Amino acid sequence: MKFSIHQASHIGNRKYNQDRVAYAYSSDALLLVLADGMGGHLHGEVAADLVIGAFIEAFGRDAQPRIAGPSEFVQATMRYAHERIMKFAHDNALGGFPGSTCVAALIQDGEVYWGHAGDSRLYLLRDGAVLARTRDHSMVQQWSDWGMITAEEARVHPQRNQITNCLGGVEDMFYMESGKPVRLQSGDVLLLGSDGLWGPFTDQELAGAFAAKPVAEVLDALIAGALQREAGHSDNATGVAVRWGEGEAVHDTGQPVCNVLEIT
Repeated sequence: MKFSIHQASHIGNRKYNQDRVAYAYSSDALLLVLADGMGGHLHGEVAADLVIGAFIEAFGRDAQPRIAGPSEFVQATMRYAHERIMKFAHDNALGGFPGSTCVAALIQDGEVYWGHAGDSRLYLLRDGAVLARTRDHSMVQQWSDWGMITAEEARVHPQRNQITNCLGGVEDMFYMESGKPVRLQSGDVLLLGSDGLWGPFTDQELAGAFAAKPVAEVLDALIAGALQREAGHSDNATGVAVRWGEGEAVHDTGQPVCNVLEIT
């Protein structure tokens, strides 16, 4: 496979960084996964760690070197991650359930499969435009869908971070929304980001940023830009971006390679 990839995170103006991100690849498959933990004293960062761990472990087990059923892999692993969070809270008598968003993408045979829960997003960018992106699981998104508020009003709404779906959480409200598989073209960019990364930008700004520059340079600049735009009250800002196809580095390996971003 030929791709370039970069992941990065910044704590922003928060006391803790509860975002987590990772990628893994074999000779035939590439996995991207991002989680944004919630719960404060209920250990949202642990929930996010459990999500990332579930995906990395499953990929290492199943990508030998192919994933037998890509869509089923994403769905089953996200469900398992949710169950791990619920079990952790029960076993440790937390008195509540930590939660985490999740967005995951798997590329195999030149197609990308994805699923998400919450408001961490996936963008599929092509030729400087948004070809596809996930739909936030939030009331603000629902109000926008109903025409009660505009897309721009939704982007800056004070309740935009109140989500209606997550892994774990106060109640068992988890479900995964799947995206229809898309065949990638050379030069396509996949961006997975927490709301602290995408929130300060319009979709057009994100798509345009990746039009011609290396993904590492763009992602680092976007994180810096998000912190600047939200100066003094910025959220954790985290993302992973990959550019696919000819002209990118060749990744070939006999065993799955996993890269979990170290966040302290």
